[in-house]
Amino acid sequence: MLKNWIRPAKPAKDELKNRLKAAQAKLETQQMLLKDKKLPVLVLIEGWGAAGKGSIIGQIIKHIDPRFFKVFSMNAPTQEERRKPFLTRFFEKIPEAGKFTLMDSGWMDEVTKERLHGVLTDEMYAQRVDSVKRFERQLTDNGYLVLKFFFHISQKEQSQRISALVEHKDTAWRVSRGDVWQNHHYERCMDVFDRYMEDTNTPSAPWYIIDAKGKKFAELQVMETLCTGIDTALQNDSLAVPLLQNVFPLVKMPKLSQVPLKDKTLSEQVYKEELKKLQAQLGRLHNRLYRKRVPVVIVYEGWDAAGKGGNIKRLTGALDPRGFEVLPIASPSPQEKARHYLWRFWTNLPKDGHIAIFDRSWYGRVMVERLEGFCSENDWQRAYYEMNEFEQELHNWGAVVLKFWVQIDKDTQLERFTDRQNTPSKQWKLTDEDWRNREKWDVYEAAVDEMLQKTSTTYAPWHILESVDKRYARIKALKIVVAALEKALSAEA
Repeated sequence: MLKNWIRPAKPAKDELKNRLKAAQAKLETQQMLLKDKKLPVLVLIEGWGAAGKGSIIGQIIKHIDPRFFKVFSMNAPTQEERRKPFLTRFFEKIPEAGKFTLMDSGWMDEVTKERLHGVLTDEMYAQRVDSVKRFERQLTDNGYLVLKFFFHISQKEQSQRISALVEHKDTAWRVSRGDVWQNHHYERCMDVFDRYMEDTNTPSAPWYIIDAKGKKFAELQVMETLCTGIDTALQNDSLAVPLLQNVFPLVKMPKLSQVPLKDKTLSEQVYKEELKKLQAQLGRLHNRLYRKRVPVVIVYEGWDAAGKGGNIKRLTGALDPRGFEVLPIASPSPQEKARHYLWRFWTNLPKDGHIAIFDRSWYGRVMVERLEGFCSENDWQRAYYEMNEFEQELHNWGAVVLKFWVQIDKDTQLERFTDRQNTPSKQWKLTDEDWRNREKWDVYEAAVDEMLQKTSTTYAPWHILESVDKRYARIKALKIVVAALEKALSAEA
């Protein structure tokens, strides 16, 4: 893209001034429409060192209410950030509905720097590109406007700017060693930038190359493109997104009605023996996980009163409390509702070597949100693909991903509801919502069957825990976790 770029014609001084003034006024009007329509806007500004990215961001935000935007200068990831998936620190910063996020450099800068300095092999680079394209597509599919700008200047212009900045002590700090290195290796950088932009230029999140030689002209190009993009997004806010074919490697799952429950039992003695043995194994494996920096994500879903809490308790009873976290997922808060539905899960991923256990999860999108009308049909139909992608990101990062559906029948649930209702110390566990959900058992079961069929992948499979006998379900879960961790750790040896 950069190599074939044709420099745009710069307007005369008066025309530039008038067009810029009109764009600034338009943006001031548009921000209120964005707020009303709840349209989130993510502006990524990449480009050559000393191309003036920060200055233009400063000009843009002069015309936006300070309550409606955040600016992030994305430096190299910290050691702590490197212990999470590559995209985590960017996903954390996506805007709320009706607001702007402006990033001074971002995922392009990180990927291309690592490519230039030999950190990424060809295979790793291709994986990063796929991750970026998924990230940007998921945002735009879920109603975000993503605008990507690359500030382009010549090698000579960059050299002159670096020299001018270095000459004065008040501006010398703005020149990094990376900027100087980039200028000395301009053609090599051009090749990597050009390849990356070609690889990530998509209809929903295209690249816009900005002639950054003149500050006012650069501002005009960004402002007009921004205003046009917002206009288009406001007009298209109700369009359905085409569904992508589910191309992930799937594991065949039975329907819940086909899962035998009554014969899945354990005696108290066998249960105690197995529990002691498996918890000891799991404790030892947890130490090795931390040493080898293997992350683990465990998801629990299931019927109300199926025994998720007790199952999780037996699992965590074997773990070092410093190395795991249980995350109970309730209805999203207003802050969470205002962002991509996966945001609250991206922001709660474990560090490598740690374990995150989700008591309910992102699968609420295709169960409660689907059946209670909290999202559109297009939203939940699209979510199967998006959740498979999310878990693929976790797998590619090196995480062990395990998903449990805790299964009981209607009669067992009624017995447990009645017991909770009649036992004062357990009454807090039973809500009116539990009774309402029970009335929708059949439609929930159909939704769960579809979820299991479409999201049980080879890298993040579903496991059904038969929990009419809770002891059986607990031991089965422990056996599955122990086996999966042993397999992952043997691969790391």
